[in-house]
Amino acid sequence: MLLQLPTTEEQQMRRADTYQQWKRAAQRYDRRFKLDRWKRDDRSEDYDFVEIRARLEQLRELRARKDNQALLFTLNEGIHGNLGGMGRPALYRKAKFGTKKLIIDYTEEVVAALEHLASGRVRNIDLDDKLDFFQRASHCYGRSALLMSGAGSLLYYHLGVIKALWEQGVLPSILSGSSGGAFIAGLVGTRSDSELDELFDDDFLEAEAAEEGSFVRQLFPFSRSRMSADEIWEVIERLVPDMTFQEAYEHSKLHINISVAPVEHHQASRLLNAITSPNVMVREAVLASCAVPAVYPPVTLAARNSKGRRQPYLANRKWVDGSVAQDLPLKRLSRLYGVNHSVVSQTNPLVLPFISEFKNRHSVWDIVRDTGLQTAKDWSLAAAQLIQKPLGRELTISRWINTYGSVISQTYTGDINILPASRSFNPFHLLSPRTKREILDLIRMGERATWPTIEKIRTQTRISRALDGILERFEDRLVTIAQKQQIMLDRSA
Repeated sequence: MLLQLPTTEEQQMRRADTYQQWKRAAQRYDRRFKLDRWKRDDRSEDYDFVEIRARLEQLRELRARKDNQALLFTLNEGIHGNLGGMGRPALYRKAKFGTKKLIIDYTEEVVAALEHLASGRVRNIDLDDKLDFFQRASHCYGRSALLMSGAGSLLYYHLGVIKALWEQGVLPSILSGSSGGAFIAGLVGTRSDSELDELFDDDFLEAEAAEEGSFVRQLFPFSRSRMSADEIWEVIERLVPDMTFQEAYEHSKLHINISVAPVEHHQASRLLNAITSPNVMVREAVLASCAVPAVYPPVTLAARNSKGRRQPYLANRKWVDGSVAQDLPLKRLSRLYGVNHSVVSQTNPLVLPFISEFKNRHSVWDIVRDTGLQTAKDWSLAAAQLIQKPLGRELTISRWINTYGSVISQTYTGDINILPASRSFNPFHLLSPRTKREILDLIRMGERATWPTIEKIRTQTRISRALDGILERFEDRLVTIAQKQQIMLDRSA
């Protein structure tokens, strides 16, 4: 078999310093290999282009006629992210940039129809009916979330992923993290839009990386020793504002979720956020999620009481690294927020060699690999259960077996997976501090890994982002109306 050398455009994509450079190279690649024609041609066996074309034309006609009642009825029939199979991964693997133009046009027309109905120009549908429709549409359509794996000191890769998504305006409002991913969730989810602009400024990142690198050289000039718990807390205290989960959401409008696991083996793991634990402090939650069992001491969480004072949260319980129990808590996010679409930033070196950025690939190698991995997982879980029975009375051994079973049985991928180009991270250095150069390289690695997924994320989250924005505006409008009514009541009194 002849080795296929990368094209000039592929080399340019790999060397790109910005998303715009990557985008131009990807578009040149598509033109060179006539993939623009493929994008303009509706036809494909991978989706029902006839159904999507018919629905697109129907929506366009109704909006042009300003037949608002019929438009509302048509949209009420269902807004689906995978209508006619238009979300299938195969449709996003053909071209380097984007997918079928029909899919883009349909998505944009749905958004245009939603914005039209939400506008003040539509007066023959009252506010209550509009609000009811948009709430149901948002609930039925679902939402997207970004989930960041446990990463140790590879956490800077996650920061690069978020930086790329943020700069292109496609960062999901729901963020989840465990271990190193929890630190990035806490770092980003406690900042407003303007503060994120400052955080992602290249000069600021350079300065922070220099400070961390200096810290590394002072403490570990001759070794890759792991950071102590006190040193981790020092970094968290410096970079994560002292807020509760509720305060963080009100400040950033981002829903941050941090996974923690109890030390007691009979207790269930927790997903901390503004819904389940609004008064818990984010800093202590991050530290707990970074507390790798048998390496760092477990952590007592903190919370604000009814008087706003800090106090222990569940004082008799201690918590450790959440990635052990639920690295990617998809089921809980689905229940809490209606998440049905996931973007996963995955850096766990123990699982990276066995996963792909695409789900549902059907090559011979993919089938053999997936079958082999599933068989190995099943045998490993069966062996753990068999061993646990005779050794169950030994608490320490039983706990390690439970941990092993929990790690093995987890799912480590989502609908869109952002994976580093290099899969050769040394797992023994996961708790080691990083130099300035390593930090900046990891951030850039995260950005570059994200760029090829940007347009897929943009398309697949476009409608849910529009619905979120519309509902936020409606909530603001209702608050304003309520305030005006109260003022009138006060004056009449």
